[in-house]
Amino acid sequence: MTIPADIAKDIVDPTAYADGDRVDQAFAWLRREAPLDIAQPEGFDPFWVVTRHADILEVERQNELFHNGDRATVLTTIEADRKVREMMGGSPHLVRSLVQMDNPDHFAYRKVTQGALLPQNLRALEARIREIARGFVDRMAEHGDRCDFARDVAFLYPLHVIMEVLGVPESDEPRMLKLTQELFGNADPDLNRSGKTITDAGEGVDSIQSVVMDFMMYFNAITEDRRAKPRDDLASLIANGKINGEPMGHLEAMSYYIIAATAGHDTTSSTTAGALWALAENPEQFAKVKADPSLISGLIEESIRWVTPVKHFMRTATADAELAGKKIAKGDWLFLSYPSGNRDETVFEDPFSFKVDRAPNKHLAFGYGAHICLGQHLARMEMRVLWEELLSRLDSVELDGTPTRMTANFVCGPKAVPIRFKMH
Repeated sequence: MTIPADIAKDIVDPTAYADGDRVDQAFAWLRREAPLDIAQPEGFDPFWVVTRHADILEVERQNELFHNGDRATVLTTIEADRKVREMMGGSPHLVRSLVQMDNPDHFAYRKVTQGALLPQNLRALEARIREIARGFVDRMAEHGDRCDFARDVAFLYPLHVIMEVLGVPESDEPRMLKLTQELFGNADPDLNRSGKTITDAGEGVDSIQSVVMDFMMYFNAITEDRRAKPRDDLASLIANGKINGEPMGHLEAMSYYIIAATAGHDTTSSTTAGALWALAENPEQFAKVKADPSLISGLIEESIRWVTPVKHFMRTATADAELAGKKIAKGDWLFLSYPSGNRDETVFEDPFSFKVDRAPNKHLAFGYGAHICLGQHLARMEMRVLWEELLSRLDSVELDGTPTRMTANFVCGPKAVPIRFKMH
């Protein structure tokens, strides 16, 4: 069976993700009626839509059978794919980061920064991260009794942390935030470069390509600096990183910076903003975690599940295979829906409720297997430290208007979370 056209459209439509309910309903229908079937929205190659938790795990477990890099790693139209391949000499990727790689490259490139991002090595950063978090909590208090938590706190705090870890000067943070929002918010007229809704696929590729080029120009200068004068930062590891004894290729090095700089804060920002939105809507959950700070880790895991900032990745079958009783052919494209897996009724009891004490919470938001998120430990630490600092001072919080989400089908989260609050 082919997935009905209206459901297939919602899967790919950035405005359905901005709506939230619309995309949740589409995936709930799919989990029930067609948990693994083919969608063919207009303008796209057909692709399998993987909606269930167990099936997503099954695909992510088998890295040799389901590749990241053979076709586009993010859902793309036929026209956009053609244009990217034309620009990139046949490659379907504008960047070549860990996300677009398979082994042996994926393993070799991951090793360059993996050590720096292990929990035992991140502990040395905790005191500095706490200082940054306190500064943002103080800044929030200075707003009086209302602010836009997304724009005033959640977007800026993880940005400051990752830029410090990366080695980017604080004065360049606004530029990094803008470039990140232009990259991930390419479908959002409030965030993209053109300031309008982009309907033409070719125009969309040009817009992303111009953002990528700006990132590359910026990080080119950083690379030259760190090769001449290495420091104790992530940029120095990337600039001087060796793959099989050779320096990294230019495209790969630039892509490494881009993923560290963008994914390194945007997903954490979205999760943090979404967590406070959920707490403001669920005062009993706010009261629970405020009364018992040991629930902060539960709040973090639940907010990661709740927001699931990365909406999908694509995989390509390298051989004929069977998944959930369906025959997948070599070369088939699979769409892994993380928000759907994280609302799977067979895994999560009452999945549409936000519960700070949900246990177990086997969410899929960081991925699984070889491609599990490299920055997951840093993200958790940043959120834990912020909630420890904020909840100890925040007496009450409620929404002060209607929050909005980004218009995007790949990486997205809250765009505005207006709140009223009392702090001491």
